[in-house]
This record gives sequence, C-alpha cells and structure tokens, in this order.
Amino acid sequence: MSQSCLFQNTYLFANIWTLKEAYYQILIPKNSLMKMTMRWFGADDPVQLSRIRQIAGVTGIVSALHDMPVGEVWPLEKLRTLKAEINNEGLDFEVVESIPVHEDIKLGLPTRDTYIDNYCRNIENLGKAGIRTLCYNFMPVFDWTRTNLSHSHADGSNALSFSYEELQKISDSSDLVESLPGWAEVYTPDRFKYLMDAFRHIGQDEMWANLEYFLKKVIPIAEASGVKMCIHPDDPPWPILGLPRIIIDEDALLRLTRIIDSPSNGVTLCTGSLGASVSNNLPQIIRKLGDRIHFVHMRNVAVTGPKSFHEAPHLSSMGSLDMFAVMQSLVRIGYAGPLRPDHGRMIWGESGRPGYGLFDRALGASYLQGLHEAAQKTLTFNS
Repeated sequence: MSQSCLFQNTYLFANIWTLKEAYYQILIPKNSLMKMTMRWFGADDPVQLSRIRQIAGVTGIVSALHDMPVGEVWPLEKLRTLKAEINNEGLDFEVVESIPVHEDIKLGLPTRDTYIDNYCRNIENLGKAGIRTLCYNFMPVFDWTRTNLSHSHADGSNALSFSYEELQKISDSSDLVESLPGWAEVYTPDRFKYLMDAFRHIGQDEMWANLEYFLKKVIPIAEASGVKMCIHPDDPPWPILGLPRIIIDEDALLRLTRIIDSPSNGVTLCTGSLGASVSNNLPQIIRKLGDRIHFVHMRNVAVTGPKSFHEAPHLSSMGSLDMFAVMQSLVRIGYAGPLRPDHGRMIWGESGRPGYGLFDRALGASYLQGLHEAAQKTLTFNS
C-alpha cells in the first residue's frame, strides 16, 4: 500500500470514529451520567471522608443526622454543618438516607399527625439546605434484617446473610431482639414486645392505608421544597416474624407511584433487596418505573434457597443478579441520579460497620462505573 493510500485510510478511519463519537454525544444526553456516591455515617464512621474522596469517580455522599431521635425535627443548622463538613472534603451531600418514619405513623395511631408534621418540617429543612433526595422506608419494627453479619466466603472474606431456617429458630427465642444481629440496642424489651404485637394485628391493607395517609401529607411538601422522596424496598422482600411487609415487588412499587402522581413520589431501586426474590425481574422493574427512580443501590446477592441468600461481591459472575443488564436498563431510561455501591464484604483484614467497610465498596464503585461506561457505549453503537 502506498503512503498516500495509507494516509487516506487512516484519515477515513479517524473521521468515522469522530462521527461515532459525535453520535454518541447526541444519543446519550450529557445529563444522563449517573452520580457515583458513597454512604457515610458521620464522625463515628471508621471510613473517613478523605479516603472516600480518593475513590475514582465518587463525587457525592449519602448521609444523615444519625444522632437525632426518631420523630424529632432535624435542626437546619445541623444539616448545614454536616453539608459543610462534606463539602470541605471536595464532595457533594447528595442524599439523606434516611429520615426514619416513626412507628406510630406506620401503625396509624392518633399520634401520627404530630410525627407527620415533624417529618414535613424535616423535608422543608432539606430543601433549605439544598439537599434534593430523601431515601426512606416503611418497614415495620425492623429495617434490613439478616441472620448473620459475618457469613464466611471461601476466599476468607465475610458478608451479611439471611437464612429463613435460621430466622425460624431465632423466632422461638424469648430474647428475639437480642438474637437478631444488629438490633440488640434498638429497643427496650417492653417497647419491642409492644411493637411486635401491634403490627401483628394489622394486615397489608391497613399498612397500605397508613402509607397512603403519610404520602398524601408529605409529598406536597416535598414537591414545594424541591425534594424527591424515594422509598426503599423492604429488605428482604417478604413478611418476616408475622410482620406485614408491602414494598416487595414490581406491583407494589407501581402502586406506590400511583398514590400521588408527583415527581417527588419516587423509588429507591435497591438491587440487593429486590433481587433476593427470584420472582423480581429487575430490568423490567426499571423499565416500568422509568423516571420515578430517584436513587439506586447496586449490589449483588447469591440466592441459596427459598427465602435465603448471602451478599456477594458486586460482579455478576459472583452472585445471582445480572448487574450489566440492570445497568443497561438504567442507561436506556436515561437515569441521571445518584447511585451508590451497597453493602460490601469485609476484605483484606478490615473490620467495622457490617456491610459498610471501605475496600469492597470502593471495588464495587469502580466496577459499577465500568459497567455504566460499557452500557452507554453499547447502547449507542448498537442503536
């Protein structure tokens, strides 16, 4: 081949590539880039903000005022102080996770209006502080539930796990709250017994009615404050210990968004929570929810039996979820909100808050950003 032909072919190839890149920029809007975030539990968190800042691509923090009692109003100045601390490390305060919903609201007690009024004031304070996303849940008594906080993997790491059989054994214990990992200090025995009895006497229909009452009070305030609320699915996504759980699948998430047709009434897509049930089709759920997804938790789980699983490394090959298919679906709907790697393993001798060490979540953040780039380019060049 002559030097002239070689030059022409090289020039042609360069122009074709330039056209592809231009097409990529047109097809994928600039605002479709997700915001990689990391959860941080404040000054007592063993994982320091300065280390989170060093994880490539992580620009935002998910946090809360963890010292505030449930049901009280969060002072605006404390929110601004927390935001300033995060900003001073070169990071954005993207999401509050979470402002807990008081159990009286979930039970529909006469006292709920006082707690809902406080919740509305908290939403207004988030808006004033410039925090635009609020993740919350409506799980009775327990938040996430596991039966083992240090399930051993063959490689020497450990992670959270849930065994339905083990839970049945625990449920026979007279000291149930002290037998469930992570919950021993949350309730006094009398308070725990009262809540368990109270929730066991209401069904799913009543739980839905109480959630609807709550949303009709708070969503208008959220919309006026410029705050997007996003409910977290129940974890795991099925009733436990006789307690009603309702945010468990596609139908439930769609039902929630229809209660109030507002952009402030949305969903936290948690792949680990929903993915623990093999009946949940995550890419389909993403397509159905579309722009009502305001926040994403991405992690993998290995389903080991009916209602049993352990948490796995983020890679698709290491668990039961197709993480690339999930990311592709998020790119296809143009998701541009905050996303964080969720529970990680404890690796390399690290110890700390179960599920929230630094090292494995940092690996997860890098892997998820690789999936995102691949999903964007695959979508573009195949379109």
